[in-house]
Amino acid sequence: MLFHSTTKTLLKPTLALLTLALALSGGPLVSRADMGHGHTSNPGMSDSHHSTLEIPAGQPVPTINLVAYPDPVQGWNLEIQTTNFSFAPEQVNQANSPGAGHGHIYINGEKVSRIYGPWLHLPQLPSGRNEITVGLNTNSHQALTHNGQKIESTVVVDVP
Repeated sequence: MLFHSTTKTLLKPTLALLTLALALSGGPLVSRADMGHGHTSNPGMSDSHHSTLEIPAGQPVPTINLVAYPDPVQGWNLEIQTTNFSFAPEQVNQANSPGAGHGHIYINGEKVSRIYGPWLHLPQLPSGRNEITVGLNTNSHQALTHNGQKIESTVVVDVP
Protein backbone atom coordinates (compact mmCIF):
# COMPACT_ATOMS: atom_id res chain seq x y z
CA MET A 1 0.00 0.00 0.00
CA LEU A 2 1.37 3.40 -1.02
CA PHE A 3 0.63 6.70 0.72
CA HIS A 4 1.14 10.16 -0.78
CA SER A 5 1.84 13.40 1.00
CA THR A 6 1.09 17.06 0.72
CA THR A 7 3.58 18.59 -1.69
CA LYS A 8 5.27 22.00 -1.92
CA THR A 9 7.21 23.64 -4.72
CA LEU A 10 10.20 23.31 -3.75
CA LEU A 11 20.35 10.56 1.33
CA LYS A 12 21.99 7.96 2.47
CA PRO A 13 20.65 7.38 6.00
CA THR A 14 23.63 7.32 8.34
CA LEU A 15 23.77 8.74 11.82
CA ALA A 16 20.30 10.18 11.20
CA LEU A 17 18.83 6.69 11.58
CA LEU A 18 20.40 6.28 14.99
CA THR A 19 19.25 9.74 16.02
CA LEU A 20 15.70 8.96 14.92
CA ALA A 21 15.67 5.62 16.71
CA LEU A 22 16.67 7.33 19.95
CA ALA A 23 14.36 10.32 19.50
CA LEU A 24 11.18 8.50 18.56
CA SER A 25 8.99 6.65 21.01
CA GLY A 26 5.80 4.65 20.79
CA GLY A 27 4.71 1.31 19.41
CA PRO A 28 5.09 -0.26 16.00
CA LEU A 29 3.41 1.49 13.11
CA VAL A 30 0.35 -0.34 11.86
CA SER A 31 -1.72 2.47 10.44
CA ARG A 32 -2.23 4.61 7.36
CA ALA A 33 -1.09 7.98 6.05
CA ASP A 34 -3.37 10.86 5.12
CA MET A 35 -3.73 11.17 1.35
CA GLY A 36 -4.81 14.85 1.30
CA HIS A 37 -2.84 17.44 -0.63
CA GLY A 38 -2.24 20.93 0.71
CA HIS A 39 0.18 23.77 0.18
CA THR A 40 0.56 25.50 3.51
CA SER A 41 3.61 26.03 5.65
CA ASN A 42 4.11 24.70 9.14
CA PRO A 43 4.79 27.90 11.10
CA GLY A 44 5.01 26.11 14.46
CA MET A 45 8.13 24.19 13.57
CA SER A 46 10.94 24.68 16.03
CA ASP A 47 13.88 25.51 13.75
CA SER A 48 13.91 29.27 14.19
CA HIS A 49 17.71 29.56 14.48
CA HIS A 50 18.06 28.88 10.74
CA SER A 51 17.44 31.60 8.19
CA THR A 52 15.93 31.14 4.74
CA LEU A 53 17.29 31.43 1.22
CA GLU A 54 14.97 32.38 -1.66
CA ILE A 55 15.65 30.52 -4.91
CA PRO A 56 17.05 33.22 -7.24
CA ALA A 57 15.15 34.12 -10.41
CA GLY A 58 16.27 32.01 -13.35
CA GLN A 59 17.46 29.11 -11.18
CA PRO A 60 15.48 25.84 -11.33
CA VAL A 61 13.14 25.58 -8.34
CA PRO A 62 13.59 22.38 -6.32
CA THR A 63 10.53 20.28 -5.47
CA ILE A 64 9.99 17.65 -2.79
CA ASN A 65 7.37 14.96 -2.24
CA LEU A 66 7.22 12.46 0.62
CA VAL A 67 5.78 8.97 0.32
CA ALA A 68 5.39 6.70 3.37
CA TYR A 69 5.35 2.93 2.84
CA PRO A 70 4.48 0.56 5.70
CA ASP A 71 7.54 -1.59 6.44
CA PRO A 72 6.67 -5.31 6.32
CA VAL A 73 8.48 -5.93 9.63
CA GLN A 74 8.05 -2.73 11.65
CA GLY A 75 7.66 1.00 11.10
CA TRP A 76 7.57 2.97 7.89
CA ASN A 77 9.95 3.57 5.00
CA LEU A 78 9.97 7.22 3.98
CA GLU A 79 10.85 8.04 0.37
CA ILE A 80 12.01 11.61 -0.23
CA GLN A 81 11.46 12.41 -3.92
CA THR A 82 13.12 15.60 -5.18
CA THR A 83 13.65 17.40 -8.47
CA ASN A 84 16.25 20.09 -9.17
CA PHE A 85 17.95 19.14 -5.88
CA SER A 86 20.86 16.83 -4.97
CA PHE A 87 21.63 15.57 -1.49
CA ALA A 88 25.26 16.54 -0.75
CA PRO A 89 26.24 15.28 2.73
CA GLU A 90 29.91 15.80 1.92
CA GLN A 91 29.23 19.56 1.61
CA VAL A 92 27.35 20.12 4.89
CA ASN A 93 28.53 23.25 6.75
CA GLN A 94 30.41 24.42 3.65
CA ALA A 95 29.64 27.10 1.07
CA ASN A 96 26.23 26.82 -0.57
CA SER A 97 25.92 25.25 -4.03
CA PRO A 98 22.80 25.89 -6.13
CA GLY A 99 20.46 22.89 -6.07
CA ALA A 100 22.45 20.98 -3.43
CA GLY A 101 22.19 20.49 0.31
CA HIS A 102 20.32 18.28 2.77
CA GLY A 103 16.93 17.94 4.41
CA HIS A 104 15.66 18.61 7.90
CA ILE A 105 13.04 16.18 9.23
CA TYR A 106 10.37 17.24 11.70
CA ILE A 107 7.99 14.92 13.48
CA ASN A 108 4.98 16.65 15.00
CA GLY A 109 6.67 20.04 14.64
CA GLU A 110 9.92 19.06 16.37
CA LYS A 111 13.15 18.88 14.41
CA VAL A 112 14.49 15.34 14.75
CA SER A 113 17.48 15.13 12.45
CA ARG A 114 19.09 15.94 9.12
CA ILE A 115 18.43 13.84 6.01
CA TYR A 116 21.25 13.10 3.57
CA GLY A 117 19.52 10.87 1.01
CA PRO A 118 16.24 9.81 -0.57
CA TRP A 119 15.22 7.03 1.88
CA LEU A 120 14.79 6.82 5.64
CA HIS A 121 13.38 4.06 7.87
CA LEU A 122 11.19 5.24 10.76
CA PRO A 123 11.09 2.34 13.22
CA GLN A 124 8.30 3.72 15.40
CA LEU A 125 6.14 6.76 16.08
CA PRO A 126 3.96 7.81 19.02
CA SER A 127 0.33 6.70 18.99
CA GLY A 128 -2.08 9.07 17.26
CA ARG A 129 -1.70 11.51 14.39
CA ASN A 130 1.91 12.11 13.34
CA GLU A 131 2.94 14.81 10.86
CA ILE A 132 6.26 14.05 9.21
CA THR A 133 7.74 17.01 7.33
CA VAL A 134 10.98 17.23 5.40
CA GLY A 135 12.26 20.63 4.27
CA LEU A 136 15.11 21.23 1.84
CA ASN A 137 18.10 23.17 3.15
CA THR A 138 21.35 24.65 1.85
CA ASN A 139 24.75 23.37 2.93
CA SER A 140 24.74 26.11 5.59
CA HIS A 141 21.29 24.96 6.86
CA GLN A 142 19.22 27.82 5.41
CA ALA A 143 15.70 26.66 4.56
CA LEU A 144 15.13 26.93 0.81
CA THR A 145 12.11 29.04 -0.16
CA HIS A 146 10.26 29.93 -3.35
CA ASN A 147 7.85 32.89 -3.43
CA GLY A 148 8.40 33.19 0.32
CA GLN A 149 7.23 29.62 1.07
CA LYS A 150 9.52 26.93 2.47
CA ILE A 151 10.23 24.10 0.07
CA GLU A 152 8.96 21.18 2.11
CA SER A 153 6.53 18.28 2.06
CA THR A 154 4.43 16.66 4.78
CA VAL A 155 2.88 13.23 5.14
CA VAL A 156 0.46 12.34 7.95
CA VAL A 157 0.64 8.88 9.54
CA ASP A 158 -2.04 7.77 12.03
CA VAL A 159 -0.82 5.22 14.57
CA PRO A 160 -3.38 3.43 16.81
